[in-house]
Amino acid sequence: MIGKPAGRRRNRLLSAGLAGAVGVLTAAGVLAVTSSADAAADCANGYVGLTYDDGPNPSNTTNLLNALRSAGVRATMFNVGQNAAANPGLVSAQASAGMWIGNHSYTHPHMLTLSQAQMSSELSRTQTAIQNGGGGTPKLFRPPYGETNATLQSAASALGLRTLTWDVDSQDWNGASTAQIVQAASTLSNGQTILMHDQYATTVAAIPQIAAGLRNRGLCAGMISPSTGRAVAPDGTPPTTGPTTPPPGGTCTTTYAEGQKWSDRFNGQVTVSGTNNWVVTVTLQSPQKIIATWNASVSWSSATVMTARPNGNGNTFGFTVQHGGNWAWPSLSCRVG
Repeated sequence: MIGKPAGRRRNRLLSAGLAGAVGVLTAAGVLAVTSSADAAADCANGYVGLTYDDGPNPSNTTNLLNALRSAGVRATMFNVGQNAAANPGLVSAQASAGMWIGNHSYTHPHMLTLSQAQMSSELSRTQTAIQNGGGGTPKLFRPPYGETNATLQSAASALGLRTLTWDVDSQDWNGASTAQIVQAASTLSNGQTILMHDQYATTVAAIPQIAAGLRNRGLCAGMISPSTGRAVAPDGTPPTTGPTTPPPGGTCTTTYAEGQKWSDRFNGQVTVSGTNNWVVTVTLQSPQKIIATWNASVSWSSATVMTARPNGNGNTFGFTVQHGGNWAWPSLSCRVG
């Protein structure tokens, strides 16, 4: 994951929850989610994705599932393959609790240091481990440390996986308190996802407050669409009313143009077409960092993930990347704002 020190624990679990539907625990302990007019109204401002990396973890996954179920929220778990293979019962428990399960590689390596064959092995072995545990066939892949490129995305696509990073980093891996995690979640808007982790007590303790905060803002925790990478209603469709209806302005596509190069840095230029109301996510590869930008309003969700929006200077913006020896172009994703 981007921003997470390599020495940190490498096991993770992705979770995208549904908070606005009515959650009922059955006698078997499975979260049964039912729809109602009231629930639909509660989701008037759309859906967000709560994601938890690093599982399944024998010391904390059960606590996490219990907290999610008690709050009436569903989640998508991005599992590390070796953890899933070692704890198939926890994979089954995730699925039985109504959670979605994603692929987070088998050993949590820096994937970009691997050959394409090794990348494919990391992904395919994780698919098998999750399937063997009763978790179904994942459709989403979160790259360790958020590090990705075209080769890795191609390997993921070959297995039917969409590569997904995040919009908001809770910083739970970096010692964030429960209050700080709740505050990070309060910045989520329709369609966005937040990065959290399986193994921290502070993260589990934040769940009731996160669920309450979403309800107060007319948001629900939803599933992450494999086709768009955005949080949507749990049946895979956006709500019929409210901001999840795509706003006017057309589609959103980006074109990257390489700019001037120096020994330690290079310029890049992005042109957006299809809409004047765009949000472009620029993802770098460590140790790269952006040291200058122009013609856009920018914010940061981690050291290597920048979000750019129009600032009145048209639909072309640029940036300078200090490459640190990595000359790879940044990856881009675009959505209508």
